[in-house]
This record gives sequence, structure tokens and C-alpha cells, in this order.
Amino acid sequence: MYEFSVPMALADFVPVALFAVAAVLMQRDLYNKMPKHAYACFAAGCVDVFLAGFLKALWKLLYAMNLCDFHVLNTMFLPVQSIGLLLTGFGLILMLTSRCSAALAVAPPVFAGTFVFIAMMVAGLGAMCASLGIVAARMKKKGLIVLFVLTFLCYMAMGYLASRDGSSAAMNWIEQGVNTLGQALLLCGVVSLHRAGLRELDRSAIVG
Repeated sequence: MYEFSVPMALADFVPVALFAVAAVLMQRDLYNKMPKHAYACFAAGCVDVFLAGFLKALWKLLYAMNLCDFHVLNTMFLPVQSIGLLLTGFGLILMLTSRCSAALAVAPPVFAGTFVFIAMMVAGLGAMCASLGIVAARMKKKGLIVLFVLTFLCYMAMGYLASRDGSSAAMNWIEQGVNTLGQALLLCGVVSLHRAGLRELDRSAIVG
């Protein structure tokens, strides 16, 4: 039994919405700086991450309203979000290293349990936050690196909290609070890059 309430379930949509706004801004600002294959990876990853969060929040809402326990929406969260973050991070790395991208090879993921998905999530998220930090540094906005580091740490805290007992209301509120904070930090960083002129910036200014 899960101690979900309707307000708790609705609150779970907040970080999903924050990520969606950040993702749309990043896609618009970076579109003219990415090779097509890099943008395809990045955009697909963003969609995966959004869907994973949205469907899990929907599961909580259905459960809290005592309509049904559509548990597959919960169990699919980790693999879908992990693959999404991996694609997002890889797309940004391809953007930053496009001159030598042909030498990069992607080994097919091995689906061998939860650890594989966690490793993919950490790798993808680390690549995304690191890439955005590099972009910030090249735009002379080094202070924004702190926001992307804190975003990464919030996601790591989310991973730890997810490994704990997820049935109690208290743990769910803490998890949602950390998730909302992480997405808010990401959105603040992305909005700051947007306002600093990332969209109009010449690609050569950020690509190494």
C-alpha cells in the first residue's frame, strides 16, 4: 500500500513541467548548433525523460484517486528516464565534439538489471550537466556552472531516495521536493543561458 494523496500526486507534475520548459528552451537555443544526428539524440532523450516523469505522476494520481493501480507506469520510469538521459547527454557531447564525432561509437546497452539503468542515468545526466557547464563557461557565465552541478547532485539524491522505501508519504514528499528543486535549478540555468543570447550565439563560439 502506498500513502499517496491527490495533492501529493498533483505536486509530482510540477518537476515534470519544469523539465519540459527547460527542454523546450534547450532544443530551441541549441538547434542551430547541433548536427542533425546530435539533435535527434538530444530531442529523443528529452521526450523520453518527460514521458517517464509524466507517466509516473499519472500513476500516482490514478492511485491516489483510487481509480486503479496502473503499476507499469511506475516500473517503466527508471528504464525510460535512464535511456532518455543517456540520449540527452550523448547528444550534447556530440554537439561539443562534432569535429571528431565520426570516431565515436556507441555500444548497444546491456539490459541486465537496475544497475545498468542507474549507470546509464548517471552517465547521461553527468554528460548533460557537464556539457551545459562547458557552454556556460564559453559564454563567460561561469557562475551558472554551480546551478548545473547542483542539478546533478539533486538527481543523485533522487537516485538514493528512490532506493529507499517509497511507500510512505513522508519519503514521497521528500523525493518530490528534491526532484522539484533539481528541475527548478536546471530551468534557471537554461533560462539564464537563453537570456544571455545562446540562441543567437554563433556555433563556433561553443563548439570545441
